[in-house]
Amino acid sequence: MQRVLRIPTLRNGVAVRLMSSSAHPQPSIGKFTGKPDPATGKYNVSFIEGDGIGPEISQSVKQIFKAADVPINWEFCDVSPIFVNGLTTIPDKAVQSISKNLVALKGPLATPIGKGHRSLNLTLRKTFGLFANVRPAKSVTGFKTTYSDVDLVLIRENTEGEYSGIEHVVTPGVVQSIKLITRDASERVIRYAFEYARAIGRPRVIVVHKSTIQRLSDGLFVDVAKQLAAEYPDIKLEEQLIDNKVLNVVTNPASYSDAVSVCPNLYGDILSDLNSGLSAGSLGLTPSANIGNKISIFEAVHGSAPDIAGKNMANPTALLLSSVMMLNHMGLNSHADKIQDAVLSTIASSAENRTGDLGGSATTSSFTEAVINKL
Repeated sequence: MQRVLRIPTLRNGVAVRLMSSSAHPQPSIGKFTGKPDPATGKYNVSFIEGDGIGPEISQSVKQIFKAADVPINWEFCDVSPIFVNGLTTIPDKAVQSISKNLVALKGPLATPIGKGHRSLNLTLRKTFGLFANVRPAKSVTGFKTTYSDVDLVLIRENTEGEYSGIEHVVTPGVVQSIKLITRDASERVIRYAFEYARAIGRPRVIVVHKSTIQRLSDGLFVDVAKQLAAEYPDIKLEEQLIDNKVLNVVTNPASYSDAVSVCPNLYGDILSDLNSGLSAGSLGLTPSANIGNKISIFEAVHGSAPDIAGKNMANPTALLLSSVMMLNHMGLNSHADKIQDAVLSTIASSAENRTGDLGGSATTSSFTEAVINKL
């Protein structure tokens, strides 16, 4: 999965991969076990197009996959929220589709504002047991940021912590929110981090925490990491306080290029966006994977951007690179390479082929066409 963000360099105007495409190592946990439809030879993939700009960038993915002749049949998946016993849930048809296909691609979802509405993203993670959020962040050729050598990997616990949804009013004007940390959830995400580091050849796992203050909750997370470290003698475990981690990654991101960081939910949410800002300056270039034991959902992590919806201005790169992560997860590596190189070489080629969020003049459709021309 590290290969997902290998950025092509330009030689005589042609994009060239920085590393060989001979291997796409995957962790031993959460491997894809789906099979192609024997009637068509294609894999069925659930597609949650999302809200706002979601349908536009989803259309871009579909057009590029068709042009690249990827053996995938998209299965439209509606996750419009419904309420069951006062709780936000997703329709049974969507649950059945994703459970059957074992993999989904997801555009941005907007959570309705109002009492009783729970985040649809959180609902999906809970429904399918997506315990690990994998967020690679690597510098992108053709879009200048503060650093040109960022290569970060963060794994975020995805199901509990401050996002457990356990909060209540103690008395008017006083609200209590509970941070839930369990041994089981900590062990599965930290074990995944070790397996991921081993798969992509990184010798360090850094557990990020604040156990100096949250001695019991973060303390448990760190203790579990120390216990698991004994099973991975080839990988060095390090600890780092969240505030120190933020300072260090901002001042010297290259020092983490050989490490995989793992942390509880809230820290991961914040730190992953920070990494994206350092590497690409935009969530519009950042892919993401939500991994479960059997089911995985790959998503663009940016918002639904309703202000530009329908205006042919949206950047589909994050969803495209997330789809590349998905293809590698599914073992469709040559198709992943083909699309990845086309996307990244398009961005690197000229401002004319970059969308407005990257300082260019391309529209969603013209960017899509430029990528197709490079396949």
